[in-house]
Amino acid sequence: MKIIENLWQVGGAEYTTVEDAAVYLVRFGEKAVLIDAGCGNAQEALSENIAEVLPSEVEIEYLLLTHCHYDHTGGAEAVRNRYGCRIAAHELDAAFLENGDSTVTAANWYGARMNPLKIDHKIKDKEETFQVGMGNLTAYHCPGHSPGSVVYFTQIDSKRVLFGQDVHGPLEASFLSNRENYVRSLKFMMGLDADVLCEGHFGIYRGKEKVSRFIQSYL
Repeated sequence: MKIIENLWQVGGAEYTTVEDAAVYLVRFGEKAVLIDAGCGNAQEALSENIAEVLPSEVEIEYLLLTHCHYDHTGGAEAVRNRYGCRIAAHELDAAFLENGDSTVTAANWYGARMNPLKIDHKIKDKEETFQVGMGNLTAYHCPGHSPGSVVYFTQIDSKRVLFGQDVHGPLEASFLSNRENYVRSLKFMMGLDADVLCEGHFGIYRGKEKVSRFIQSYL
């Protein structure tokens, strides 16, 4: 589904399989990035959706993970193998992925096992910008749902786009969730003044008022 120019949703319940969180594709000229990878149970469907909108000569440079949970990361290794992209995640969640922790990554919620996943690039600071082709995305550490939750922010033409995959939570002890950090992160996201919010499970929100109202509802 085309969201705006050079931005598509290529995975998620309606596009790959019901257990997948949303997967977004952003193109910056001759380079592109994927935001999250789903569980990995519908890899062919994901690849077909990507091929439908992205010319073969455009390189997917990064798979940017928002956090460690299995519905966002279970398919990451298959994506890297297919496209040769680098996987990035915050260092706090990277530890659970690299150790194959099926509890903190929630793989056990899906009757699955989290195989150890090597992270190529670990985000260490509160903020880091990725240069991709003709554009860039900024990662912001927004803990709460998980210790290493990250949102990604970019500008496409005149639109300020926020990838806030699990704005809605939930907060869960086995995820090492933290309510105080979660509230602080929601307030930070509101301050980004996004025109478009691409959420992980509740779809696309367009317009500053609708984005703000959705985030505010979880405060």
